[in-house]
Amino acid sequence: MKLRFNFKSVFIEAVSLLFVLLFVYAAIAKFLDFENFQIQLGQSPLLSVFASWIAWLVPIIELLIAILLVIPKFRNIGLWASFSLMIMFTVYIFIVLHYSSFVPCSCGGILEKMSWNVHLIFNIIFVILAVAAILFNMKIKQTNTARAKYLKTFKGLAGITAFSTLAVVILFLSSENIMHNENPFIRRFPPHPAEFSNAIDLKFNSFYFAGFSNKRLYLGNFTTPSKIISLNENLGDWQVKNIQFDPKDIPFKIVTTAVRDSFFYLVDGSVPKIFRGSLTDWRINKELKGTPYFNRAVPIDSNNIVFRSNNGRKLTSVLGVYTAAETPAIHYNKKLLQQQIDGIFDTDGTLLYSEKMHKIIYVYYYRNEFVVADKSGFLSFRGNTIDTTKYAKIKVATLKNGTQYAMSSPSYAINAHAAVWQNLLYVHSTAKGRFESKSVREKSFVIDVYDLNKNNYLFSFPIYHTSSDKLVSLLVTDAHLYAIIGNELVVYELRDALRKEIKSI
Repeated sequence: MKLRFNFKSVFIEAVSLLFVLLFVYAAIAKFLDFENFQIQLGQSPLLSVFASWIAWLVPIIELLIAILLVIPKFRNIGLWASFSLMIMFTVYIFIVLHYSSFVPCSCGGILEKMSWNVHLIFNIIFVILAVAAILFNMKIKQTNTARAKYLKTFKGLAGITAFSTLAVVILFLSSENIMHNENPFIRRFPPHPAEFSNAIDLKFNSFYFAGFSNKRLYLGNFTTPSKIISLNENLGDWQVKNIQFDPKDIPFKIVTTAVRDSFFYLVDGSVPKIFRGSLTDWRINKELKGTPYFNRAVPIDSNNIVFRSNNGRKLTSVLGVYTAAETPAIHYNKKLLQQQIDGIFDTDGTLLYSEKMHKIIYVYYYRNEFVVADKSGFLSFRGNTIDTTKYAKIKVATLKNGTQYAMSSPSYAINAHAAVWQNLLYVHSTAKGRFESKSVREKSFVIDVYDLNKNNYLFSFPIYHTSSDKLVSLLVTDAHLYAIIGNELVVYELRDALRKEIKSI
């Protein structure tokens, strides 16, 4: 009996010491690298929303439990608390592995070298050690009370397990709902949703994306609008296409080219003129007559164009849809773009069209909002990007007796660039979110991804600088993301984390 009593005492002492070492080491490691720990929690697929207070709460609880374990009078309480905390950690890892939208990188001192599955086994072992120490620490004076005592203890363990599990599940469900629908400007960066594939030097900074069709990428050039560069998906098979067209006496000012399906479009809203031709021979064969003046235009199909013009009151910006026919039709919806300051600069943004969703998308530059409309120009819904800039931070000056306007205090564009593919909206955001690494922001452009079907935020990923730190334009397909960065055309391969979110309509 004496040997058995000593074994129990030594076992309890050993387990308590192991927990003390584990919790003290983990807590000190968190405090010594607190900023990084908080950033890692902010990227957690379970605890992002609660990272600010959990980052403090967890190491404090670990230290308090360690104190309880080293004081003999409170050791039993410490063992129960250790069991509860290890259950929470175990459930957390189980949910990360089986139910979260992505599996983040491992973190936390010595445990950083462990995979998530090994970490799960490690936690389960410590749960078992805590249970054994709790059972050995029971004081049973009479044999006939042992069964009742053990039954009561097992009920307590089951209750603590249920409580700890429920607490983590509630945190997970609450965090997911808030992150996707009421995001408090916390970005999630899953591991490698897009990986660098290739890059080529374009030599000049005057290129832009004209479009993507039949697995070919098309580049336009502001200085030589009659020449189009065509490449395959991997930036190979470089071809130069010459647009066959005699403009005669048309006073073009800013000519751009757009590619949609099997057609290309030559557009200039200052004239205004839109011409259409076939990709087979690159020859203009039709003029879309009766087009209004515009400063943005995106083809919807062979006969419909969505455009933005200054046709509103006091030259404010409005969106409209032009339909080519024997009698051309123009539909303006002056309620789509909402004025905050002047209705011109404060409504500036990127005009897009999702061919698969049959939706018009307009992303504001200077505020955290985008507009989604059907192909006829009627509002479908308004969405928000995750930054906190609700109102454009610009100042506008009036020139020439109120007939011209200029930004007297320019603001940097919050949503500087945007692209759409099927149901996914990609936004290059220049605003720094909570719990984000400054070093990553300095070396990369952050792309936020939104699901237009659900009108919610999914996650973010970085595009790293190449030879330039200026992102010019974005284009996305089902398999790749293309970016013009300075003079370079860069292609990134989309991985499963992104491709599984693309839904065919």
